Amino acid sequence: MTTSDAIVVPELYAGYPQVAFGGYIAGVLAERSGARAVRVDFRGPVPVEVSVRIAETAGGGVELGDAERPLATARPAELLLDAPAAPSWDEAAAAAERFRAAPPSGVVDCFGCGLRAADRGLRVHGTPVPDLGLVASAWIPSPAFADPDGLLPPALVWGALDCPGHWAGRFLGTQQPGAVTASLTGTILRPVVAGEPYISYAWLLSESGRKHTMGVALATAEGELCAASEALWIDPRPAP
Repeated sequence: MTTSDAIVVPELYAGYPQVAFGGYIAGVLAERSGARAVRVDFRGPVPVEVSVRIAETAGGGVELGDAERPLATARPAELLLDAPAAPSWDEAAAAAERFRAAPPSGVVDCFGCGLRAADRGLRVHGTPVPDLGLVASAWIPSPAFADPDGLLPPALVWGALDCPGHWAGRFLGTQQPGAVTASLTGTILRPVVAGEPYISYAWLLSESGRKHTMGVALATAEGELCAASEALWIDPRPAP
């Protein structure tokens, strides 16, 4: 049995121009699923400011878009990820400042990692931490995004598990500008409080041709794990 309705992604939550931010979409589908860990597969760009069908399917699954050719699907999954220890707050803060002082090539006006004001984006800005083999960002989610309890909504916590994988692929591997998230498997382990300090970090797991797999984690400033994901990113096809 399938039950469906529709959602409209506000333009604020864009990743690439006129395309919904993948982390946010993953979070919306994961929340609908209700599973502890969820895998989201992206099959096409989700537009912003357009009504799009969302449907719950058997076994805790969710699909977004037409049933014949959905734009994204979600299903319960296992996340077998061994996250390294988080860098220190000072190391993560220095890494974020390097990003903002000299933005890397390929930065776009993304809700997750774009150079937006704090009340219009997540501002997760990761660059490599020397000698640790990972990228990191000190991160304080804006109170502008808090729910009535002062917590960051789960869809936005998932948002913080998306872009760091991109920058890990770019800085630590061979990933190209313009790559897109093909799949995101994640879990939220504890609530994230808006206005509190966190450390976002990501590392390279494997690469094969245009495919790049990264691990991503979100921890408190003291290093306690709050959320984690494994992300597959795919490079754009080479020009003919």
